[in-house]
Amino acid sequence: MLDKQQGSRLANLWDEAKAAAMSESERLLYRSNLLGSDKRITNYGGGNTSAKVMEKDPLGGGTVEVLWVKGSGGDVGTIKMDGFSTLYMDKLQALKGLYRGLEHEDEMVGYLPHCTFNLNPRAASIDTPLHAYVPRTHVDHMHPDAIIAIAASKNSRELTHQIFGDDIGWLPWKRPGYELGLWLKKFCTENPKARGVVLESHGLFTWAGTAKECYETTIEIINKAIAWFEANNVAPAFGGAVQPVLPADERRAVAQKLMPVIRGLIGAEESKVGHFDDSAAVLDFVTSKNLAPLAALGTSCPDHFLRTKIRPLVIDFDPATPDIDATLAGLADAIAAYRADYAAYYERCKHDNSPAIRDPNAIVYLVPGVGMITFAKDKATARISAEFYVNAINVMRGASGVSTYVGLPEQEAFDIEYWLLEEAKLQRMPKPKSLAGRIALVTGGAGGIGKATAHRLMAEGACVVLADIDAEALANAQSELAARYGKDFVRSVTMNVTDEALVEKSFADTLVDFGGLDILVSNAGLASSAPIEETTLSLWNKNIDILATGYFLVSREAFRIFRRQKAGGNVVFVASKNGLAASPGAAAYCTAKAAEIHLARCLALEGASEQIRVNVVNPDAVLRGSKIWTGEWKEQRAATYKTDDLEAHYRERSMLKRSVFPEDIAEAIYFLASDMSAKSTGNIINVDAGNAQSFTR
Repeated sequence: MLDKQQGSRLANLWDEAKAAAMSESERLLYRSNLLGSDKRITNYGGGNTSAKVMEKDPLGGGTVEVLWVKGSGGDVGTIKMDGFSTLYMDKLQALKGLYRGLEHEDEMVGYLPHCTFNLNPRAASIDTPLHAYVPRTHVDHMHPDAIIAIAASKNSRELTHQIFGDDIGWLPWKRPGYELGLWLKKFCTENPKARGVVLESHGLFTWAGTAKECYETTIEIINKAIAWFEANNVAPAFGGAVQPVLPADERRAVAQKLMPVIRGLIGAEESKVGHFDDSAAVLDFVTSKNLAPLAALGTSCPDHFLRTKIRPLVIDFDPATPDIDATLAGLADAIAAYRADYAAYYERCKHDNSPAIRDPNAIVYLVPGVGMITFAKDKATARISAEFYVNAINVMRGASGVSTYVGLPEQEAFDIEYWLLEEAKLQRMPKPKSLAGRIALVTGGAGGIGKATAHRLMAEGACVVLADIDAEALANAQSELAARYGKDFVRSVTMNVTDEALVEKSFADTLVDFGGLDILVSNAGLASSAPIEETTLSLWNKNIDILATGYFLVSREAFRIFRRQKAGGNVVFVASKNGLAASPGAAAYCTAKAAEIHLARCLALEGASEQIRVNVVNPDAVLRGSKIWTGEWKEQRAATYKTDDLEAHYRERSMLKRSVFPEDIAEAIYFLASDMSAKSTGNIINVDAGNAQSFTR
């Protein structure tokens, strides 16, 4: 059988009452979103949909036929109306007269902008001819696991006919492009009753006269394939299990140890973010007899391949007699061997005009008995790469269970990976943000300064783990940040910085969530005010516990990770003006803050030889959004300074006569956490609007 998820049929989600009120183009959007909502139909970013619609020509005023088709990039599950390209069908038909043959098919992409209808800025994709030349009104091109399992089988043509008869045809492998569009037109002309076609090693095309019929045809054909596999694929998956599955907590423990080391070994040129997947489909594969030979074959579908590289790296780990230290010791050689193998593949397959070799590191790492780790430029890409390889696993399960699984031929794989059109698309991508691929943990992350810092770091591309003792405020902060920057990029952990075990667990969770750590912003805080004779031992200890011991505990965990990654690291302490300048009635607080600053200096000395930088930001009187400036502390400081307007008091006390806000502190933290301060360590930046007492000496 295929993945357990595929044991159930796809539901028909079409709502005719809703669709009836839509225009033809709106029904295309509706159909696209329905199809893209289920990963059994197509994976993220995969597949295309189209409709040929009669529209009023903005130039001549007459009615013309327009192709609406998913534009370059995007995802059918989340696409909006502006995600579709619109092109004049008569101009697309006229392109046939310009086609000079297979060797020149790539130049046809350059003509597509000349076919644009209504000045639509959405760029047309390479798949446009595949939809334009199918002589049907509505066309779906999907990548269902169940269909690709047929397409990737050695006898895929025979299986297609056995399962679908003449209802669904078959075409041999052909790279997407203009020529394949002509092939599809020829097939439709010669097989007028066929409702679709299976493309070898690629996916499924279906078509119909209405949007509803096209959607229902796609669902019907995929369900037929699922049912056939359920009835016929009864062999043990991947040759059967030969390795045990470790318990869930042990799997996470292994991943937590492997991920930062792998990340350090592969991140010299570009910081990467990791993702861990130990789903049932993955565990079936990584415990199987045929893991190594199937993994070596690589993926079949181009969409899978582009997201997961030529093949994964299978980690040398024995779950029956686990020795994680031995595995860690062998990682450097294993990764070096993969890089050498990739370089050899590049040399074997390159053409005179091929782009330069790209990152030679693996994307997918398979760990027997544990699961799958993926690394990419950001969390979303790492997660999506994992989803694509799960699709590939499902394909291998199906194909190898009823036939012989066939991966994409090496030269074909190379020609897609290093396709000049693909290279041009990569070159058009925006320059990475300054913290892209970096991972930060911010303590006190739900408070004013902590949340402002998370906003600043995430705006520059960082992944952030918020740590705070206030679970409700933490959930609200995570929700806010996820809504703005994407849920892939933020996680939260409820953490008391004085609890050693909880600190260790929080950092371990960070490693499994994101694969490593680059930046620690130690910001958890409190404030207290009392004359020395009224300062209780418990109040004194509370300040020391949170502001000194807590900063020690989180720094120790960060240093442990930095040293395992061997890629440097960055610690920023949020201290206080009071760490340098004494204040009346705050001996416990001032002393703890002074200890914090001196701890940072000690850590700067210890970390320098391994490029671990440690710096301090000293705020003063940041009232807005702060949890410590509420209630008793604010009242106590107001009483000490005999004022009813504490913010005004601090503003007027400063040399610049300006209030200090959380965003001001966040800006200084960002500077110290970024490469702009790459040659600074052991420093203190005061963000206090000027206070001569706290000038550093």
